[in-house]
Amino acid sequence: MNRTEIHRYLKQFFLENDSPILEESDSHLHIQLSVAMDKALMNRPFYWHYIEKIGGQPAPYQLTLITDAEKADESIKGEKIHFGSPRLHQIFQTATQLGRYALLYEAVSPAGNSLPLKPWLVLNGNISYCCDHKKDRFFSIGLSLITGEMINDAAEQLKNKQFQVQIPDYCFTISPVIMPEAGLERIRKYFIQQLEQEAHIWAEEAVERWKADEELLEAFYDGEDEKPDSYYQEKEALRAQYEPKIDIDIINGGLFYCHRHPLDA
Repeated sequence: MNRTEIHRYLKQFFLENDSPILEESDSHLHIQLSVAMDKALMNRPFYWHYIEKIGGQPAPYQLTLITDAEKADESIKGEKIHFGSPRLHQIFQTATQLGRYALLYEAVSPAGNSLPLKPWLVLNGNISYCCDHKKDRFFSIGLSLITGEMINDAAEQLKNKQFQVQIPDYCFTISPVIMPEAGLERIRKYFIQQLEQEAHIWAEEAVERWKADEELLEAFYDGEDEKPDSYYQEKEALRAQYEPKIDIDIINGGLFYCHRHPLDA
């Protein structure tokens, strides 16, 4: 997830959660938090308990997030945010808690005949390549539940379309040919296939570092007929540190009923 994607995600997240952007550049966002966002992000439960107890006027914080520290003006004071930073992770968790699943319909106005809306299953998340280092890759994938077509960057393709929570007048939905559960399985298999085709040099290098540290461990305890508990603890710690693994985390997703193909303007 690059800086531009992070900036766009944050802006959309706060706007959708009633927190207006007071000031913006291509490297920062200055946000007026809503009461709900202040409670979710700013960790001041005693303040909110007191305000609610006395019926006082709430004063949510303003938050400045710097999404590109290299470009940001030095006069701007705020939190530097990047993929993997605690604040962004907190926002991802909040987004998950607020709405892990959405059901939305493209806002269209039929002129005459009624219009069909076709279902797309969209999943947003990240892939983590983990060993003694960690690399994250954001994904947004869309699957047509009619044709089985898959598109990448689905959130980007859908961002300029207007959606609503109720079916528009004079529209009807097309029943999915592929059930959502089967769609999830298709996406899972797609990721496995893609990951199997990648060159996992990072994993091979991690195993080499693992072996080198294990050799040092064995040398340290060489000559001991019965290994102490510390030997097995250190051996397990090396495995936990270096063993390569790939985690796929779904942040949110939903069903989007579209009249036009997501790639159509």
